[in-house]
Amino acid sequence: MGPQTLLDYVLAQLDHAGVAQGVLTHKDGGTVFLTHPATTQHNANVYRPLLCAVLQGAKEVGTSTRTLTVRAGQSLIVSNALPVVSRITEAAPDHPYVALVFPLDLDLLRALAPSLPQSSAQRVSDPFSICLAPTGDDMQDALLRYFRQCETEVARHMLAPITSREIHARLLIGQHGGTLQKLVWHENTASRIFAATHEIRSDLGKPLVVGELAARMGMSSSAFFEQFKAVTGNSPLQYQKDLRLLHARNELQTTGSKVSEIAYGVGYESSAQFSREYARKFGCSPRQDRVSDAAE
Repeated sequence: MGPQTLLDYVLAQLDHAGVAQGVLTHKDGGTVFLTHPATTQHNANVYRPLLCAVLQGAKEVGTSTRTLTVRAGQSLIVSNALPVVSRITEAAPDHPYVALVFPLDLDLLRALAPSLPQSSAQRVSDPFSICLAPTGDDMQDALLRYFRQCETEVARHMLAPITSREIHARLLIGQHGGTLQKLVWHENTASRIFAATHEIRSDLGKPLVVGELAARMGMSSSAFFEQFKAVTGNSPLQYQKDLRLLHARNELQTTGSKVSEIAYGVGYESSAQFSREYARKFGCSPRQDRVSDAAE
């Protein structure tokens, strides 16, 4: 029997925890392992900056304007908080979808960026915040070492942070590097759009005036709109709307708040408008969604 692979390790962890479908949170508190025995319908969610390595099966991820398919042996890098729609496209009971999600530490990426040799700086023609590349053997080895190091307290505190730094460094110098490098450099378009998305997310109930936000980012309205859509795959208003609806859905499923309170909390002035847009996004009304979730 050969050495344990990253897929072997993740499958063993899922099996030990008795997870045949769903999510297993790893010991580090941030990384998760995912598995599903069948293909799925579209599911809306918010992706934070992350590395998603698909180890078995395939998944489709995208926004209203862009869609990517990530297959076994490939990694998806998300460099900005994005509302996305995803679905598992390859999975079966005897060959389930298996993936891991490793959250990215933007402060660590920024700390590492000045160490990059000038010759390694990569020019990026596509500013979209989701990119796809093979998961190399070196990256799989680093991830496997990281997970094993998290299994004991001493290694988790002494070695895992070093390996996490290695993983982030490999991302900066690898095929994903150009997009991440642009994000961590200050005073460029990518960093300004990142700041704009952060401002929108920080107060979803606040009305969005695109021209005013563009001015705060030091950009003209037209340039801001064009670059925002190129980076996020959505217009600023659609980006805010998707985040509002996803946040509202989470509130519906995790709190007992009234639908009207949730609607007003994310910036809607009318419960009727909220319900219409919610149904258009998720295929059912807020009340129906709440009842369906409670029944599961």
